[in-house]
Amino acid sequence: MKNKHSDFLKQNRKYFLKIVFGFAFCLFSFQAVNAQKQHPHISVKDSLDGAFDLSDYIIYAHGFIVVPTVITEPALGGIGGAIVPVFLKKHAPVVDENGKKRFINPDITGGIGMYTGNKSWMAGAFRSGTLIKSKILYRVMAGYGDMNISFYANNLPNQNDQEFKLNFRSTILYTQWLKQFNNPKWSAGPQYLFLNSKINLPDFNLPPPFVDPKDIKSTISQLGGAIQFDGRDNIFTPDKGIRLQSDFFWSDKILGSDYNAWRLNLSAIGYYPLTKKLIGGLRVEGEQAFGSPPFYLLPGINLRGIPAARYQGKTSIVTEAELRWDLYRRWSLMGYGGLASAFNDWDQAFAKPVVYSYGTGFRYLLARKFKLRMGVDVARGPEDWAYYIVFGSNWLR
Repeated sequence: MKNKHSDFLKQNRKYFLKIVFGFAFCLFSFQAVNAQKQHPHISVKDSLDGAFDLSDYIIYAHGFIVVPTVITEPALGGIGGAIVPVFLKKHAPVVDENGKKRFINPDITGGIGMYTGNKSWMAGAFRSGTLIKSKILYRVMAGYGDMNISFYANNLPNQNDQEFKLNFRSTILYTQWLKQFNNPKWSAGPQYLFLNSKINLPDFNLPPPFVDPKDIKSTISQLGGAIQFDGRDNIFTPDKGIRLQSDFFWSDKILGSDYNAWRLNLSAIGYYPLTKKLIGGLRVEGEQAFGSPPFYLLPGINLRGIPAARYQGKTSIVTEAELRWDLYRRWSLMGYGGLASAFNDWDQAFAKPVVYSYGTGFRYLLARKFKLRMGVDVARGPEDWAYYIVFGSNWLR
C-alpha cells in the first residue's frame, strides 16, 4: 500500500501543482480586478522599480488577501493544498511618553483550510496583533484537525527505527500575551495551550511501544510564561537583528490536564548583513521535557528536509545556518545547513549519529513595504529530499 500511495503522488504531483497554482493565479487576478475597481490607484507595480509588488494591494484592499498554498511537509504525505485568507493591517510608528519612537508590527488575522495527500485535513483561525496603548503583543489560534502522521520508535535495541502511522482527531487552542517593557524590544507574559485528542491506531502486529493507553483519548491543559527580546528589523524576512525567547509550559491535573509535566524552550535567531547583498543567519534552539508528557508532545527536530516527529526525545538541540544572496533586483538565492540531536538522557546525547540537513532555494521580494519575501526551498535530510513553499522566512516566529 505504501508503494502504491507513493507512486500515485509521484504521477499526480505535477498535475496537482498546476491546479493549485492555476487556481492561485485566477483567484489573485479576480481579487486584483475587484480591488482596482474599488481603488483605481492600486497597482501591482512598485512605484520605485516598476517590479511586481503586492504592497499597495495589501494595504489599500483593506489589508485582505487570499493565499492558496502548496503543503509540502513530508510527514503529511509530501503534497497538499491550503487556502489561507489573511488580513494585514499596517501601523505607523508611535511616539511614547518618553519621546522615543516605537515601531508596531502589522496585525495579522487569518484562517486556514487544508487537505493533503495522505488525507489529513484541518480548519482553523488565528490572529497576531498589538494593543498599542497597553503595549501588549498577543497571539490567538484555534482549530480542529483530522491528521495522519507518522511517528517512529527511535530507541529499539539492535533494530532500525520503526514507523507507525497514526490518526489524530484534535481540537487545539493556543494564546500568548506579552507586555512590552520601557524598552519595547523586551516583553514578557503568560501563555496557555489546550489540546484534546483522540488517536486511532491501525491494526499492528505489535502496538507502538511509545503509546500509553491513556494517550488514546487525552486532554492537555498547559499554563506557562515567556520572556522575549526582539530586535529584528521586521518580522517577515529580517535583514538584521536578533530574537531571543525563553518560555515554559506546566501541565497538571489542577489545570484539567491528564498529564503532569513541564517543558522548557530556548530560542536564539539572528541575522547580520555580511555585505550589502549577503545576509547571514544563525538559529540555535533547545527544548527539554520533564515528567511524563504524551509521546506526541515530546521535543522533536525541526529542520528543513526532516519530517515532523521523525526524531524525538525528552531533549532536542537544533542549530542551523543560512545565507541569502540578493543576486538581482528582487531575486535572491538561499543556501543553508543544520545539525540536530534528539535524545532522552544527557549521558547518551550522542549515542546515535547527529541528524543533518542541507539545501538551497530562492526568494522574491513580494511586498517591499512589508519587507516580505516568498519562495521555494529544496532540502536533503539523512533519508530523503523535501521541498517547501516559504512565506516570509523559514524561521518565522
